[in-house]
Amino acid sequence: MSVQVNVNKENAKSLGKFLISTKSELKKVHWPNKKELTNYTTVVLASCLVMALLIWAIDSGIGYLLKLILR
Repeated sequence: MSVQVNVNKENAKSLGKFLISTKSELKKVHWPNKKELTNYTTVVLASCLVMALLIWAIDSGIGYLLKLILR
């Protein structure tokens, strides 16, 4: 049982160190302000829309070509 108790104490110490280091690292992160976040969101949504339209166009083109071939 003493081995189990020592392991649990070491795990608790490791967890404590992990949480402290995580907190200090999160303080170093550059969090975007509202304007930056809005700009980033706009870019992501626009990129998704462009890619969706591109995939739709390619899919429609391939479908049309297959219809012509299989006629």
